[in-house]
Amino acid sequence: MALKVWGQYEQKPWTRDGRVNANVVQVSPEVSGTISAVPVVDNQFVHQGDIIFVIDPERFKLAVASAQADVEAKYREKLVHEASARRRNKLKGVLSQENIQQTDGEAAVAAAAYHGAQVAFDLAKLNLARSVVRSPIDGYITNLGIRSGDYAVTGATKVAVLDANSFWVTGYFDETKLGKIRVGNAAQMTLMGSDKPLSGHVESIGRGINETNGAPGHSGLPSVEATFSWVRLAQRFPVRIHIDQVPSEVNLAAGMTASILINPRLQIATCDGSKSQNWGFISTSDCDGY
Repeated sequence: MALKVWGQYEQKPWTRDGRVNANVVQVSPEVSGTISAVPVVDNQFVHQGDIIFVIDPERFKLAVASAQADVEAKYREKLVHEASARRRNKLKGVLSQENIQQTDGEAAVAAAAYHGAQVAFDLAKLNLARSVVRSPIDGYITNLGIRSGDYAVTGATKVAVLDANSFWVTGYFDETKLGKIRVGNAAQMTLMGSDKPLSGHVESIGRGINETNGAPGHSGLPSVEATFSWVRLAQRFPVRIHIDQVPSEVNLAAGMTASILINPRLQIATCDGSKSQNWGFISTSDCDGY
């Protein structure tokens, strides 16, 4: 029994320092204005395209109406200048070349002004559409702190949406155990407070961590720790674990802690990283690198 436990925790790479992670989208409005409605609540699940909050659209509706009127005016002006240019071009023998060129130029300027008004009209319609802020992904509303009456500023984050389809686990392994880990190795993860293990596989291995020694101080000289213990502690490097299966009774949340056990002899991907069709386990004894 003791030999089995020793083989489980010494021969196979494992760590108790694992963290559940997920991608978080910072949702910011593309237009400024007073928030008129917030139809969601904190921690609510939303689908991509669901409304998160609405900015008062009245100002944007007026901008659309103004831009549309300007387009119509510029279009009429364009027609007048083009008709004038056509008439003067028929009188080339009577009018001077300079007069004809000036008329053609005025027609070209009017046409450009009309196209510019069209662009302004399209922009006004886009701003009106963007006054309704929608979820860009399927996920969970996180740390909702807005309400009707708040003022939204362009580019300022108002709410975060946690991507429900992006969970992964990061395990921090001692450098002495990295040599036994390969991309594709099978992994078993046990969350704190749950006895239902998650299954997954190694997706990638971190290639560097921050070095505190050598960082320049206020004088520009390198900072070096004053003491160095004769007992050298192993550095820990992040290993990203892809979650393949989650028990139905387990609800994942970013920040959860987990214990991770890697099986170096089993993997669900070939040595070149391509997935096996049946997600079966294969030996990795001949794989080079990690």
